[in-house]
Amino acid sequence: MPVKVDETLPAVEQLKNENIFVMGEGRASSQDIRPLRIAVLNLMPIKIMAETDLLRLLSNTPLQIELDLVDTGAHNSHNTPEEHIAAFYKTFDEIEQNYYDGFIVTGAPVERLEFEDVDYWQRLTEIFDWARTHATSTLYICWAAFAGLYHFYGIDKVMLDEKISGVFRHRRLDPFNPLMRGFDDVFYVPHSRYATVNAADIKNCEGLELLSESDDSGVYIVMGREGREFFITGHSEYSPMTLDFEYHRDLDKGINPKMPCNYYPNDDPTKKPEVRWRSHANLLFSNWLNYYVYQQTPFNLSDLALMK
Repeated sequence: MPVKVDETLPAVEQLKNENIFVMGEGRASSQDIRPLRIAVLNLMPIKIMAETDLLRLLSNTPLQIELDLVDTGAHNSHNTPEEHIAAFYKTFDEIEQNYYDGFIVTGAPVERLEFEDVDYWQRLTEIFDWARTHATSTLYICWAAFAGLYHFYGIDKVMLDEKISGVFRHRRLDPFNPLMRGFDDVFYVPHSRYATVNAADIKNCEGLELLSESDDSGVYIVMGREGREFFITGHSEYSPMTLDFEYHRDLDKGINPKMPCNYYPNDDPTKKPEVRWRSHANLLFSNWLNYYVYQQTPFNLSDLALMK
């Protein structure tokens, strides 16, 4: 699905250089189809990096996507220029009356805070509740997955003794679930987080299904409301160099982080990382868009208010 975005968005030029198709307004308006409307609530501090990672996976499939980048409007970003947010983002107040085929909520670097201590928690839970009636399916990624599981199902995160960082081996638990179609029995996913959730809490919660986990990094994909919600603890959307960026950022801060596991050849950070998750990442997003968005969404999006 070629993504229709403002052609001046910084991510566009980088994606074109990677031979990934991003559609401009002129070409999009000449196609006589209804594009899928996707909104991304970007909570990451370096928003341009997160935009690029997600656009890479939302692009290059047969149908159009019309993308809205959304900001809570309740928190000032210190790592992204205000001019960028003003030019490319809408506040939640501006999109609150809209309906979307799909909705994505990114992670945020606030895992070590209690949920209620996050300064935009009240606004965020309002948006979570809104998504249940205004989007066909929602992806909650990393910290947003923990926040969603806590808000909707009362499942609290569990803090880890040390950060999970690296690329880990996973297995699919329900090979017949449409989200997992085409997945190998074993596949790899990047993780970068200080928290997790207990698999037993997921399995014991009515309405949730654990679709994938790892012996090393734990719970990965949880499905809720028969696919209206997915909670994803990893970062399949990460570019090849994102973990490298985070590792060196933390070194520069004097945090003394552990080297990301299974990432650098021979654990040598001077070498280019090995990418083992790209095919899985593309399948994850294309399966979500196809089976849980495109094939489930009503033609008239306002009908979402009538869906369970």
